[in-house]
Amino acid sequence: MSLVINTNTAATQSAYNLNNTNVNLQRSLNRLSSGLRINNSYDDAGGLAVSMKMSAAIRRTDGAATNVGNAVSFLQTQDGVMKSADKVLSRMSELSTLSLDVTKTDADRALYGREFGVLRQELTAMLTEKFNGVSLFGAGQNALTVMTSEDGVTQSVLISQTDLLSINNTYAASDIGTYSGAQAAVTVVTAAIESLATVRAQNGAEQSRLTYALDMLTVNKTNMEASNSRIIDVDVASESTQLARFNILQQAGTAMLSQANQSTQSILKLLQ
Repeated sequence: MSLVINTNTAATQSAYNLNNTNVNLQRSLNRLSSGLRINNSYDDAGGLAVSMKMSAAIRRTDGAATNVGNAVSFLQTQDGVMKSADKVLSRMSELSTLSLDVTKTDADRALYGREFGVLRQELTAMLTEKFNGVSLFGAGQNALTVMTSEDGVTQSVLISQTDLLSINNTYAASDIGTYSGAQAAVTVVTAAIESLATVRAQNGAEQSRLTYALDMLTVNKTNMEASNSRIIDVDVASESTQLARFNILQQAGTAMLSQANQSTQSILKLLQ
């Protein structure tokens, strides 16, 4: 190999290697300091694209879980009102039965009738109950749509705005002030209790379905987060090893560049 002055190939190559080592060292430091394997698009272009889509799916799943949780709260509030309505109807049924006592006069029945009427008004007031401005009960078995999302697929789940109005209308004209009125009231109040039991069972079924839907969303989110972590998160143990390697290469590269820069000085001895 000839000795030249103008071109120092060894120094150029050493500088190139040292520059690459410094880039890799900086990248390793960025990964360890951020906790992310991908900090820039050039780190892993394909992985970044997959991670972005997966992150969006995770956010959608989070939103869907919030929707379902709110729907469960709606149904729980609805059931709480119906539980109170059940107590009221049970008391009205008791009052109707007490009014059938042959030893009671119509004046006695009128006293029972006062409480009966007040309780009927309370049931009517329950129809106006709302959850965050949305009516808990509606006429004609209305339904609300709960939007859910699983891995980007939009789905709909219906929850009922229970029709308490029709139940309320069954005893709206009831009057236990007379013996015959009390007889009729026992029949209609019993029917109202049976109808209320049916709609409470429907409410429970809808709560059960949404609870399972919420569980599925939670499982899906956990799995997607684990998959996304394998793409985007740094393996600290592995990256720490790489950092140590690049530190050693940087020190060695710096030393070799210094040696390469001094190598041409031997030519001066030929000129002495």
